Amino acid sequence: MASCILFLSLFFCLSLFSLTSQQLLLPLTHSLSKTHTQFTSSHHLLKSTTAISAARHRRHSNKQVSLPLSPGSDYTLTFTLNSQTLSVYMDTGSDVVWFPCSPFECILCDGKYPPGTLSSLNVSKSSLLSCKSRACSAAHSSVSSSDLCAIAKCPLDEIEISDCSNYACPSFYYAYGDGSLIAQLHKENLLMPSSSNDKPLILKNFTFGCAHSTLGEPIGVAGFGRGSLSLPAQLANFSPELGNQFSYCLVSHSFDSTKLRHPSPLILGKNKEREFDKVSLFAYTPMLDNPKHPYFYSVGLEGISVGSRWIPAPENLRRVDSEGNGGLVVDSGTTYTMLPSGFYESVAGELERQIGKVFKRAKETELNTGLRPCFYLHGGKGSVGKVVPSLALHLGMNSSVVLPKRNYFYKFMDGGIGNGDEVKKGRRVGCFMMMDSGDEGESGPGATLGNYQQQGFEVVYDLAQRRVGFAPRKCATLWNNLNQH
Repeated sequence: MASCILFLSLFFCLSLFSLTSQQLLLPLTHSLSKTHTQFTSSHHLLKSTTAISAARHRRHSNKQVSLPLSPGSDYTLTFTLNSQTLSVYMDTGSDVVWFPCSPFECILCDGKYPPGTLSSLNVSKSSLLSCKSRACSAAHSSVSSSDLCAIAKCPLDEIEISDCSNYACPSFYYAYGDGSLIAQLHKENLLMPSSSNDKPLILKNFTFGCAHSTLGEPIGVAGFGRGSLSLPAQLANFSPELGNQFSYCLVSHSFDSTKLRHPSPLILGKNKEREFDKVSLFAYTPMLDNPKHPYFYSVGLEGISVGSRWIPAPENLRRVDSEGNGGLVVDSGTTYTMLPSGFYESVAGELERQIGKVFKRAKETELNTGLRPCFYLHGGKGSVGKVVPSLALHLGMNSSVVLPKRNYFYKFMDGGIGNGDEVKKGRRVGCFMMMDSGDEGESGPGATLGNYQQQGFEVVYDLAQRRVGFAPRKCATLWNNLNQH
């Protein structure tokens, strides 16, 4: 599920390219507009993202359209409704699209977004959905339509004859790992504006939540999960070719706001570029059904190999049980991969055993960032590239994803510590970029695959064939290639 308050916000410039090109392409571009830009040292930035990732984990054909994404933790998508343009987070871990609506109040949002940069939507009561609509039942999950009428205070005689269609759908509550909201359902024409001369894509009678009050959620969310109210599901009603598959390719993360960030493509529909690839380039693994959280993209994790050492995953990561517990959730809204404690200790311990033979542990950096193990990258014999072992995820159906070293071992200069004459010179360090979820044996998802580990891959969500695929890509190059067609 999408965390809506993560360390880097990616301004999701919505750029739609020719529908006649059989795809919709949008660019996600990088923006450091959130509160974390006030920090200047790497360990402060990393500490912020690790805390948020941990909080978030605990909750819980032919046509193609492409949009741009960019490196970081949050990815935002821009929509236009009622001639108003708003940016919302893209989230594969939730299934509702919602916007902040005027008047809007966000509780505990101080410092999470620069003052004056937030906007809220003006909507008419005439766009409210009926309490008898299927969308209303979906938003309230297990609540029957008659009960919804009761909640909406329909007259008893109209409830008995099931004729309360003139009454509005009651407000619904939606919770994330680090925030929540109360919203009402509306229907409006949703416009995806084009940055070229092509006609914009218009989704007529698009259903969305309108929130006047939120907790810790300063901007809206575009849920890309498997629910009926998600953006892909509603897009499929407009065009099955566009809604049955989507993919994104995240360029490498950068915690340095001065570095140029290239767009990362978000592709709605089948990627035509992919048709020319060898099938062997993609590692596909089946989606697992989750009866408790049906909108999750859960897959099975069989194990992780560190160098030549295979570390088997616990049984609950390999499948999802009848209570909805277990599995690995592929989530665009969580920064770092979260592993249950015992499994994490085995993986991190093996990494430490191999790297620790050459480089000394950086315990102070670990305290400052929340990451571990970390190492001082000097004084050892041999290059860092040769010392850091390979790491691969082994998924269901014998699919393996070998991660680039930058996806799990981040190198940076740890800033000076202290004041005046006591300042210690910054040193080059490297840290393991996965985290201990601290929830061994608890209910819910067994683990989460964060977007940091997904960078440099095209990640395909094939809803028609119920599978998730991974292929190594040069994401900036892919964006350029798609943009040329």
